[in-house]
Amino acid sequence: MSDTTRVLFDAPGPKARVRYRILAVIGVLLLVGLLYLVYGRLDEKEQLTAARWDWVLTGSAWNNYLIPGIIDTLRAAAISIVCASVLALALAMARMSDLAPLRWFAGIIVEFFRAVPVLIMMLFIMYFLSYRGWFPSELNPLIGVVVGLTLYNSAVLCEVIRNGVTSLPAGQREAGLSIGLTPSQVRRSILIPQSLTAMLPTLVSQVIVITKDTALGYIILYPELLTRARNIGSAESATLPAYVVVAVLFILINYALSKLAEWIENRQRKRNRSAGGVADANEPPPIAPIPAGLGQGGGF
Repeated sequence: MSDTTRVLFDAPGPKARVRYRILAVIGVLLLVGLLYLVYGRLDEKEQLTAARWDWVLTGSAWNNYLIPGIIDTLRAAAISIVCASVLALALAMARMSDLAPLRWFAGIIVEFFRAVPVLIMMLFIMYFLSYRGWFPSELNPLIGVVVGLTLYNSAVLCEVIRNGVTSLPAGQREAGLSIGLTPSQVRRSILIPQSLTAMLPTLVSQVIVITKDTALGYIILYPELLTRARNIGSAESATLPAYVVVAVLFILINYALSKLAEWIENRQRKRNRSAGGVADANEPPPIAPIPAGLGQGGGF
């Protein structure tokens, strides 16, 4: 143990270790007792009988509810992340512009959409489109979900891109200026491409946030997984099992996306290592992850 660690934390003695073990045992017993109470309540309400869960094994449940729900969830998430990435790039360029009015305007846009909850934006877009009648009524929920997620997440990703650019070594900008590029050309040709490469795992992680936030479409009747859970729960008289199954599906989808982000990050590291020691020495520092709550639905 280093001297700094000794100053900040003393290793527990025999009595402290015994006390920690006793507290751990008590915590486990309390957890087991709570789970038993939950199990008893579910069993009392007949929520654990086979009749409540056998619909999961039927083809109609997957063909009519679960698979369409997964497709609609991924469709809204995919459209939102593409639109949010494009808009975030434009906002980031504007926030780093040499023109002060453009920087201020972009800053106001970013702060506004970060502050407004996603659900409020979805509701506003949904009711506005329903009132104007510009699109078929069946498209309004999808547009409401996509626009709400795009506006909020573009503001979040804009700040991620901007922080990624500022975290790059100052020599990158100076080298671009020394060969005659303008500051905007340096940002477009040198800084932002490097920032996007370094923050690619963070972008993929933001896809997980957007995928989860599509569940807010439940409020405006977009037929994503949560809406399908309500429908199949009513059809099969198994509301709780339906929500449990959909929760498991969300976990599996998000786990797959997180593994994708991990694979991309590992591939980047291998590529940087294969470039040699000089490239590693000049490698830009990693982009800090999005703080808890920044990418959560509802804004702040």
